[in-house]
Amino acid sequence: MPELTVVMPVYNEEGAIAQVLTQWRDTLQALAIDYRIAVYNDGSRDRTLAVLTDIAKTDSRLQVVDQPNAGHGPTILRGYIEHLDSPWLFQVDSDGELGPEEFATLWGKRADYDFLIGSRVQRQSPLPRQITTWVSRLLVWGAYGTAVFDVNCPYRLFRPACLRDALARIPADTFAPNLILSGLASLLGIRVWQTEVVHSTRQTGEVSIKKWKLFKAALSSGWQTVLFRGKVG
Repeated sequence: MPELTVVMPVYNEEGAIAQVLTQWRDTLQALAIDYRIAVYNDGSRDRTLAVLTDIAKTDSRLQVVDQPNAGHGPTILRGYIEHLDSPWLFQVDSDGELGPEEFATLWGKRADYDFLIGSRVQRQSPLPRQITTWVSRLLVWGAYGTAVFDVNCPYRLFRPACLRDALARIPADTFAPNLILSGLASLLGIRVWQTEVVHSTRQTGEVSIKKWKLFKAALSSGWQTVLFRGKVG
């Protein structure tokens, strides 16, 4: 059993995924970590799956899972649930916006913490996304606690054993399970450590949630996050 499983959802990233995987594999190997990377192809309509399949032929530590499009959140949650046996889980997106430069810092702190997460800096996002980020943060802080600042950052390392029961209770169609996990880290008194991670501008691919769909998604994720808080008491 690898010490670390990286859960990476991917959607229409044929132009970036090979480089992203190379960067992460180089980083993990340099740290001498026993790892696997579980990449979930969420119904990509471009050549993403073909690129992943080619890479996997020469890399036994790359696990490629192909599925019909389910959405970013449900895909992440599936990855978590399917790798609860791993001592450590790390989730990062496949677009290259958050690179591996700060991972060594997180990994080096793991002995003293259970939930280690990045806070995005130098982030240049459209106003609707900035508003959504702050609303999500306030919802999580109000419902669960303030231990985590960047509550939906896709750059998180955690011990699944600390959240095993909670993960099993999160509905499979939850739009933003990372909001709930950030909240639970505060609510359950899990040892949290945070560091800044540089957010780079996307160079290829496409944003899967745009314009008015973003607000609809924010409402859905906010409601699900608050509703789950009621279930855990």
